[in-house]
Amino acid sequence: MKYFTTVAAVIVTMSTVVFTGCSISSPDKTSSGDSMSSALLRHVVLFKWKETSGESDIRQIEDAFAALPSKIPQIRDFEWGLNNSPEGLDKGFTHCFFVTFGSEEDRAIYLPHPDHQAFVELLGPHLEDVLVFDYWTR
Repeated sequence: MKYFTTVAAVIVTMSTVVFTGCSISSPDKTSSGDSMSSALLRHVVLFKWKETSGESDIRQIEDAFAALPSKIPQIRDFEWGLNNSPEGLDKGFTHCFFVTFGSEEDRAIYLPHPDHQAFVELLGPHLEDVLVFDYWTR
């Protein structure tokens, strides 16, 4: 009987460890509504250009987007790059911009910010399509 009690205790302990490690609770908010310090809000933006947009137009847009972190303090981190996938699934999107925020409040300041809006105006005439995807890191 002692053997079965020990085995049952081990199974309960292992189950607790496994299920605790596989928690599916949302990491983006604490019970008080604040962003958790370890979670970051990623703002992913993909661009597909109009055929009429030249290399100099696109370079100007790249530079303008890259300048936003120095103008908008809510941007915690920024990077960008060109598609390099050999899979051929890009659907014509060539540029990926990756903007990191510490909170939804920071993103809410960024979106209507005058410098971001000026960038959007510069971008508009050259944009064939855009895909924006935001997520909390896990």
